[in-house]
Parts: sequence; C-alpha cells; structure tokens
Amino acid sequence: MSESQAQTPQKRSALVLYGSETGNSQEVAEELGALVERLHFVTHVAELNSFKPDVLASHTLVIFVLSTTGQGDFPANARTFWRSLLLKRLPPTYLSGANFASFGLGDSSYPKFNWASRKLHKRLLQLGANEVYPCGEADQQHPEGLEGTSVPWLTDFRKHLLDKYPLPPEQNPIPEDVQLPPKWVLQRKDQDTSTQSIASENLENQTATDEYPGLHRLDHDLRPLPDSLTAKLVQNRRVTPEGHWQDVRHISLAVPNPISYAPGDMISITPKNFADDVQTLIERMGWEEQADQLVSLVPGESQRAIDDMPAPPISDLNSYPQCTLRALLTDYLDLRAIPRRSFFSAIAHYTNDEMHKERLLEFTNPIYLDEFWDYTTRPRRSIMEVLHEFDSVKIPWQHATSVFPIFRGRQFSIASGGELKRSADGGAKFELLIAIVKYQTVIKKIREGVCTRYLSTLQPGSTLKVQLQRGGLNSSVNQLVGPTVLIGPGTGIAPLRSMIWEKAALVKAYREKNPGVEPPIGPTILIYGGRNRTADYFFEDEWQRLSELIKLQVFTAFSRDQRQKVYVQDVIRQNFPLFFQLLHSQRGSVYICGSSGRMPQAVREALIEAFEHGGGVEGLQFNRQQAEEYLMGIEKIGRYKQETW
Repeated sequence: MSESQAQTPQKRSALVLYGSETGNSQEVAEELGALVERLHFVTHVAELNSFKPDVLASHTLVIFVLSTTGQGDFPANARTFWRSLLLKRLPPTYLSGANFASFGLGDSSYPKFNWASRKLHKRLLQLGANEVYPCGEADQQHPEGLEGTSVPWLTDFRKHLLDKYPLPPEQNPIPEDVQLPPKWVLQRKDQDTSTQSIASENLENQTATDEYPGLHRLDHDLRPLPDSLTAKLVQNRRVTPEGHWQDVRHISLAVPNPISYAPGDMISITPKNFADDVQTLIERMGWEEQADQLVSLVPGESQRAIDDMPAPPISDLNSYPQCTLRALLTDYLDLRAIPRRSFFSAIAHYTNDEMHKERLLEFTNPIYLDEFWDYTTRPRRSIMEVLHEFDSVKIPWQHATSVFPIFRGRQFSIASGGELKRSADGGAKFELLIAIVKYQTVIKKIREGVCTRYLSTLQPGSTLKVQLQRGGLNSSVNQLVGPTVLIGPGTGIAPLRSMIWEKAALVKAYREKNPGVEPPIGPTILIYGGRNRTADYFFEDEWQRLSELIKLQVFTAFSRDQRQKVYVQDVIRQNFPLFFQLLHSQRGSVYICGSSGRMPQAVREALIEAFEHGGGVEGLQFNRQQAEEYLMGIEKIGRYKQETW
C-alpha cells in the first residue's frame, strides 16, 4: 500500500514496517503483526519502501523491524524510506506525533553489528518521533539463533502494549489457540480439464548422462519473479575430489545482454522443491483431487475494503500462466524450511487430536523456547518432518500460502571479474563457487540445503530466474588499484577472485594504453584458507597466471595438512611487518570474506596485533589501544571491509 492509500486515523492501528534482505526481518515483522492484531489493532505489515514517513503519525503505533547488510547498510527494500529521512530540510518536529518501537536483526561477527537499526532509531528520535518501548536487537550468533533474543523482546513488548494501550473491560486479547483469519487464500480457477502442471513438465524427468554425471534435471524456470534475469546454466562442475567430505561446485551462468557488476555483488537464486516432496505433501494432506487444478490468490474473508488489503504473500502468482496447486507447491513454498514458531501456531488449528494440538501450541509458548530450539533448529528438523510426526494435521489447500513460508532467494557472491564477466556470445557471465550443503545432524538425519540441493542436480542448458544484487564491498577504483590484503577461507575466495580479476583487467588496460610503462598499481596479498591443499585449494592454477600480470603474493593456511592446525589469522601473526607496511605505511585496504562466526573476529584480533607489533622495522610503536583505534579508523573510512555468511 502506498501513502496515498493511508487510512484516516483509527482508534487502534498498527503499522509494522520491515527492511529485509533474506527474509528474517519479514518473518519477525509478520510475527509482530499477528501479536498486535491479537491485541485488536488494525494492522498492516509492509516493506519500508512502500510508505513515506509523513504517514507514520496517522497510526497509533509504528513498529520497525530492520536487518543490517554489508558494511552496516540498509536492505534494498528499506533504502528509499531511509533516504527520505535524510533530507536536510526536515525540521526536528517532522515526526512529532509518531509513536514507534524498533527491533534490529544483525550478526555480531560483523564490526557494524545492527548498524542500520541503530541509525534508523537515532534519526527517528532526531525528527521528533516518540519511542514507546526500548529497541531490541537480535544476534545471528546467539546460541539459540535469532529467537534467543527476539522471543523475550516480543513477550515483554506485548505486556507493555497491554499496559500502554489497555483494552476496554469487555474485550480480551484474541487467544493464541484462536485462529486469525487468513488475509489471502487460494481459490480454484475455471479451467480445461486437460491442463497439466507447468512444474511437472520441467522437473526431474531427465536422467544423468556420461557428459553430466550426477546431474539429472534439465529445468526451465518460468516463474515471473520480480526484477529477475533469465540465465542459462553453462557449467555445473564439481571442483573437490569425489571422496572429499564437501561437494563444491564451480557454476557458470550466462545472460544474453551485457550487464555491469562489481566485486562483492551477488546473484540471488530462488530454489524449487523436488517432485517427490511435493507428492508426499499432497498425499499427506489429502489434496490429490485439487493437485492439478488451476489456482489463484484472492482476499480472504476480511472486514477490510479490497484497496486496504495487505500485499499478497506471492506478488506475482496471478501472472503465472496455468499455475496449478502442484506448480505452486513446487515453485513457491519452502517445504523443507526449519519451521518458525508461527508455523506451529498455524497448524495447531488444523488438527482434532488434542494431544497434538497441545504439543504444537507448547512450541509457541516463550517459556518453552529451549525446547523449541532443541526440536527445530538444533537438529535442523524440516517442515516436512514436523508434518510427518504430527500426522493428524490436515491443512486446507486454500490456506497453503498463509501456512507455509514462501521461498526466499539465496544469495551467492559472484566469483568472476574483469575478462571473466563476458560470455562467448557477448553477453554477461556470472561465475559462482558454491558449497553443496549436506551433513548429518545430532539425530543422525541427513540434511541438505534447500537451494544447493536444487542446484546440485541441474544439467547445463537449464535456465534459471536470477536476481543481480549489489553487495556491500563497494570497492572504489582507488582501492582496487591500491595495496590490498584479501583474506578468504574456503568459498569465501569467490568475491576476492572477482576483485583480483578486476585488478588484472585494470593492469592490462593500462599497459595497452601505456606500452612499456609500469602500471601504478599496488601489490595484492591473498591469504587463502582451507583444510587440504589437494582437496580444496580452489583456483590454484589461476593465482600463478595472475601473479605474472599483477603484483600478487599468495599465502596459504591448510589446517589439516600438518599436526598443528594453521589458520588464516596465523599467517598474519607470522608476518606482522608485512601487514603493517601494507595497511599502515602504504595505506592499503583489507577485505575479509567467508563464513561468519569465529574467523572474522580471529582475523580482526591478528590485525590489531600486527598494528601493535609490526611497526618496529620502521621505528613506529603502537600500544594496544592505539592499534585498536587505528583499525577502527580504517574501518570507518572503508579500508576494512567484511562480507561473511
């Protein structure tokens, strides 16, 4: 809904606005929306960009839920709203009368933890908005995940709302065991009985060939996904040995038209379900009769006017030609997701088994958060497994989109740069380095990543709908040509490879224009981390070739190739003067990419020690505090950047 459609002030209206990159903030926002709706607020949940700030005061309460991306940045669907708050002409009373609360989602392995939420919070107060409840912050690194911090905040926030906005004596909150009516439902379309499901034409009806062993799907993605490109899969090659514990793929995608992108940019791929999972669900729910009938989304039984409805859960579904229930389940609904508390709350309404219902509602109770974590996230239990265990649950097919989570695109850093960005036919090429997620859990179950499982079986020649997304590394040309330290364990090498090839293209272009003149391009140090040199030293042959073109020095840290484990941070400690010279004396930049968690913090600590102990050769001596301040200084001006996942 746009600002022009805003309501006149209601007695109790709540606006829940989210900025989300991967869907986590949207899920928390929807949970908050249900919470305030149960307190009899007329509730809207929407992306931040769909509103302008001048409508905030027309609602009783506005709740912001915001993730931080990249180097403390706002998600794409929140940036327009944020820019509108930064106009210099806005007076300090601009948001006077707006009552708000805010909740941020972040990852404490990043230096700028929850930066976007904190910036928004500060700016709202500067413009005169009134904070009705202290802001909350969730941490991806919390032992119990985002729920570890979000659930206690939500619980206390609810109590506060009941105190601040009391209900009249004759009215009580809507209990958790009473179902909120779905805003949107599925409806059968009139159709020709010969219609076949689109999904069934495209999915795994192929067999692996000698040319593509293990790849048994030739898929053509017909979904009308917003802002997407149709890319052809050119290569899907395993780059780790067959016997190695991890299957890593070098994937190449091509689009027919030239498209510019920069190191750190990402390709977002929205996966699909496998046919056997979809058929299992259809049989378990008793949807056989409806499975291959055409469906569309329509507003549910609501008191709201049609132009006051929230956006549908799948914005493009009704423009998907010939969409059957089976196609919807295959292409849009995440059946293998780890369920959130809201899923248990929803399915509890679809069972007549009192023991099952009681158990499902227990998982929604904040006092059983530990048990919820142990049942869902710790063993990575999927929605399909939950429905198998609670087999009395029978969801009406009309409610599928309000019960099951919608597929979110999974982001992968682009590994190509420079001359690798062009395809053979003059279009654009995107290369990815993707670890196929497959492992055994604490309950001895094999788990697979939803998107990497989908990609792992696709044959070259398949077409995918992908979205090009700008990343947070934002390397200026000056940084690319200047001295750089690149630190990337495992598949973290992907964006760094892009950067190195980009640097090589700059050197090549300079030499062509200035033959015989040494390019004024600074040195590059790459610290590559892996387990075994023979198994996961990705792009090894390229580093040798590229070092003949640019000043590239490669250090390796293979943790399992000797008795004593060696990690990327150990390489820094073994070469303090070198890193001091590059990052202090030559004013270079450092980029850290790879898995979040301990690695980024360990590298950060090693760099602080390099500033503390590495200046002796040049007669510079920093104490610990000065070393920390220097690192924070280069971080502030964008010479220290981290992209981890």
